[in-house]
Amino acid sequence: MNAEHDDPEVDSISRRSILGFTAAAAALPISIRIGTAQAATAAPPNPSGIKAMTFDVQGTLFDYYQPFTRISTTLNNRKALHLNWSGFLGEWNAGAVSIIQTVIAGKRKWIPPGQIVRESLETVLSTRGLTNQLDEADRVELMSVWAQMVPWHDSAEGVRRLKRKVTVAALSNAGMAGVIALAKRGGLSFDAVLTGELIHSYKPSPDVYQAASTYLGFPPGEIMMVAAHKFDLKAAKAAGFKTAYIPRPLETGPEMKVDRSPESYIDVVADDLIDLSKKIDLS
Repeated sequence: MNAEHDDPEVDSISRRSILGFTAAAAALPISIRIGTAQAATAAPPNPSGIKAMTFDVQGTLFDYYQPFTRISTTLNNRKALHLNWSGFLGEWNAGAVSIIQTVIAGKRKWIPPGQIVRESLETVLSTRGLTNQLDEADRVELMSVWAQMVPWHDSAEGVRRLKRKVTVAALSNAGMAGVIALAKRGGLSFDAVLTGELIHSYKPSPDVYQAASTYLGFPPGEIMMVAAHKFDLKAAKAAGFKTAYIPRPLETGPEMKVDRSPESYIDVVADDLIDLSKKIDLS
């Protein structure tokens, strides 16, 4: 979801990353908080200097491969199809990334995330010759993948542990309404929900990270971005954030190859959020 794609390495990483979107992209008030937000002055001190953490949502905190597998299997069974869905998620995401790149580059006006993911879906269906095999109801069912995501095993408890010490906020490219619904259903007790929708932009535009700093009331150097996607962390580091990489080996299924190579823009690598809470000193 993303800008900084003049860098071919980042473009490649972005296209491999699945940054799902949610169909719910209705305009919402500029500030929506879940739970009781901590005031900037109330954040507990810690040796690391981190006073807030922002979390990518789709892929990092939530698993969308499970609902996609369930829905695609249901479609095959109900319509007596034998479609090969391998690689579908990757192509769907790559198309969405391409659209977002044009938005960030100013080549196209901002459009809501739900519209982006639907447009990309149509492209994938056309490329795979499935346009006439799947009707509108089937398309709506596929789009529901992003609303049916489930938290990874460590997400709810990890956010709770980190929230005891710092302000925790979602920072997503998905729609506000969708992220709020996911958080409530999944038991992720964010202090705040922030998305690119607030400023009509998308990560990795620096404007999104700056907006997070402004809304949370902390300078970038006191915020840590947590994500499973390197392009997100590279952009966050360039914006002055600290960064934590949480690889999700099964994000797009068992065929996914996770990039575990070290990067200068990554401060901490952790297996999951529980491991992250142990590796950084927030006491």
